[in-house]
Amino acid sequence: MAKLIDRRGLLLSGAALVTTACTGGRAEAQASGAEAAYANSPFRRVTDTQWRERLSLLAYQVMRHEATERAGTSSLNDEHRRGVFHCRGCDLPLFRSQWKFDSGTGWPSFHTVIAGAVATQADHALGVRRTEYHCARCLGHQGHVFEDGPRPTGLRYCNNGVALTFRPA
Repeated sequence: MAKLIDRRGLLLSGAALVTTACTGGRAEAQASGAEAAYANSPFRRVTDTQWRERLSLLAYQVMRHEATERAGTSSLNDEHRRGVFHCRGCDLPLFRSQWKFDSGTGWPSFHTVIAGAVATQADHALGVRRTEYHCARCLGHQGHVFEDGPRPTGLRYCNNGVALTFRPA
């Protein structure tokens, strides 16, 4: 089972292997239309109590309070079948399996996101600027995007596995 660490624990544990600052240019450009998708989403009306009932404690802390699961604890790190990764909060498709790669960080990582599926914002919680991304439909925190990924985008969407579900093709 994955264990939870908050941002402070992440920083103090030394597990913050990925502190590369992201300028946000390419990553934030992919958020077009995401704000409109959330504005029209029925997930805007889900209360905090309802989120706690819908999600496991770990998923709730990560998705609703921007915590981070421990690196290397997600079974999705070893998921290599053809299919689609969806948001655990609302089932929105976020990533195709062919976009997944082993980043060596201990979290499921992808170089491309489905257009309009995420919204981004600046995050300075660790004292360096990072780009945080959320599901565009339910605003569930997914992870951070960095500009040190492989071709063709050069991006690395570093995702909390507990925030995803996988559907094989």
